[in-house]
Amino acid sequence: MPAPIEVRKVPLHNVSDASELAKLIDDGVMDADRVVAVIGKTEGNGGVNDYTRIIADRAFREVLLEKGSRSKEEVGEIPIVWSGGTDGVISPHATIFATLPEDAVEKTDEPRLTVGFAMSETLLPEDIGRLTMVEKVAEGVRRAMAEAGITDPADVHYVQTKTPLLTIETIREAKSRGQETYYDEPHGSMDLSNGTTALGIALALGEIEMPEQKQVMRDFSLFSAVASCSSGVELDRAQIVVVGNARGHGGTYRIGHSVMNDALDQDGIWNAIRDAGLDLPERPHTSDLGDRLVNVFLKCEADPTGYVRGRRNAMLDDSDVFWHRQIKATVGGVAASVTGDPAVFVSVAAVHQGPSGGGPVAAIVKA
Repeated sequence: MPAPIEVRKVPLHNVSDASELAKLIDDGVMDADRVVAVIGKTEGNGGVNDYTRIIADRAFREVLLEKGSRSKEEVGEIPIVWSGGTDGVISPHATIFATLPEDAVEKTDEPRLTVGFAMSETLLPEDIGRLTMVEKVAEGVRRAMAEAGITDPADVHYVQTKTPLLTIETIREAKSRGQETYYDEPHGSMDLSNGTTALGIALALGEIEMPEQKQVMRDFSLFSAVASCSSGVELDRAQIVVVGNARGHGGTYRIGHSVMNDALDQDGIWNAIRDAGLDLPERPHTSDLGDRLVNVFLKCEADPTGYVRGRRNAMLDDSDVFWHRQIKATVGGVAASVTGDPAVFVSVAAVHQGPSGGGPVAAIVKA
């Protein structure tokens, strides 16, 4: 049976700040040795060379080392997934998941939050964008589900991953072994890594059949409604966090999900909150949430048609500001207008993650 989960959202006061995590531990809200995952936003550029993710990662792991009894190697295995780029009003923050002792909460047969973690096999540079990566990710998702105590894929509402992308160095290394990478240079490899990973998630959850190679990054009808995939330079495996609901273990929180059909789809966010178990009026307002919403997690992309609701935009033609940053700021503003809190998790590069031009939404609430 999975352990009950405590989850808290905390601000980052600067890029190397983990003081709010330390405070949660010092105040007895959670035990350092029971922290099982962290998912957060940092204020870097969100690109290949966004080293704020590494700085924040180090800060959080140092606190867990200092205040817990786990070894450096054990702390190094904790999934801490940072998405770089807090464009617009998005505020740097982290959502921290920790287990609780079984006797700390009353058991219930109602669905309650559960978390499972797995690392995939090593992803070689030549795997990125290829069906080998789809298979390796799918296998890891199945193991993470089992760890979370989830047997029905319908109980999975959010799968957050971090995977490697291509760099000049890894492309060169692959070629030295006689291998060809999907791209010959790093540009575009973030979208490629994220999209291929999403197909692996969708395959593991039965949302799609095994795709053909020609469908990767081409057939946008193939997607996962619960995948949230990020990539970076700091790892060589898929770091997989499965978040869903299970019964029998108790706890205070529930999770639900939906999709945004386009960048302005507030209803998609409200539907995710409803799916998590909050009763809301037909036309909800931020004030209806009270203090029960912990956080929302979204993926987004600029619609490849260049239109939103029949109106043309210039994001994909803009050579001054990359569309990644523009759409992230847009969807961050839409999400914050729903939640009333700019500390929302919005990540870009959403190919195969939700409908094309939109994206998946997950919401965690107090049950």
